[in-house]
Amino acid sequence: MEKKEKEALVLDMSERLKKAQATFLVDYQGLNVESMNMLRKELRKNHVDFQVVKNRLLKIASQKTGTEAIKDHLVGPCAIAITYEDVVAPAKILVEQAKKIEKLKIKVGQIGGKVMDFESINRLAGLPGREVLLAKALSAMQAVPSSLVRVLNGVILNCLNVVKAIENKKQGQGN
Repeated sequence: MEKKEKEALVLDMSERLKKAQATFLVDYQGLNVESMNMLRKELRKNHVDFQVVKNRLLKIASQKTGTEAIKDHLVGPCAIAITYEDVVAPAKILVEQAKKIEKLKIKVGQIGGKVMDFESINRLAGLPGREVLLAKALSAMQAVPSSLVRVLNGVILNCLNVVKAIENKKQGQGN
């Protein structure tokens, strides 16, 4: 690469790292093209960028971003997965693919500038996805008003039943 190309790459990567919710470093050494393409495809489905970048350039690009926290782990062949939305999805995909592809090793990750080791990433992968968590939160928020409506409706129904019983009793006395 020429100097201008490297500068453009560093600038582009720096902008993407500033927007990133989380990043994950993986060791891809020994992966064949088919495995690498399969991994990229899975990550791309979930709007995750996956790129092999020289460690020196990635260290420069990560300055003043949350990803700077993992610069000490940029040793040997590294690829970076960058997510801008759901932090659970790439963790799930990487852990799942690491089980299928023996040579794929998850080195480290970061969320909000906090470093995560493999065990933390593994636990993160065990969480439900963003949509599931949002649905659970929505159902919890919806449960309170729904319960209130049912209680108020029950009071009205009981009142109507009492009025109906009084009406039936008066009709029975009138005959």
